[in-house]
Amino acid sequence: MVFFSIRFRSHLKLDCFGIAFVKMSTYYFVIVGHNDNPIYEKEFSTVNKELRKEDHRHLSQFIAHAALDLVDEHKWKTANMQLKSIDRFNQWFVSAFITASQIRFIIVHDNKNDEGIKNFFNEMYDTYIKHSMNAFYRINTPIKSPMFEKKSEIFGRKYLLS
Repeated sequence: MVFFSIRFRSHLKLDCFGIAFVKMSTYYFVIVGHNDNPIYEKEFSTVNKELRKEDHRHLSQFIAHAALDLVDEHKWKTANMQLKSIDRFNQWFVSAFITASQIRFIIVHDNKNDEGIKNFFNEMYDTYIKHSMNAFYRINTPIKSPMFEKKSEIFGRKYLLS
């Protein structure tokens, strides 16, 4: 028997019997400063908070923090800013991006989406550069800008959840 599935919306799939089921995608994005301090964090998910049975935020934070040593190790092995998938913990993958100023962008995700993650990192890097050029922002401090939050939400929906 051959099973197949077709894409239905962005978070639903139909199996060969026409039964819809939820395709859950979860992304945890964090910007990590020079002292391993989180500067900004955001979680993206295709499933509403009410439908989620368990909150993976603490687990995602733990996985991202544990991957920092691997990110630091890999950044000296390549000239690329995009490090793709550098670590795996059970079903979770860790992808990273290193800025020119050695700020680390990390995404903990549960499915492969290399092209979307690459585009998301590039857009967020551009947004981060514009934010860091603000005279009132001190580098390595938490980002509390509503505009930065809005742009991360837009880029997350566009590149990660679509």
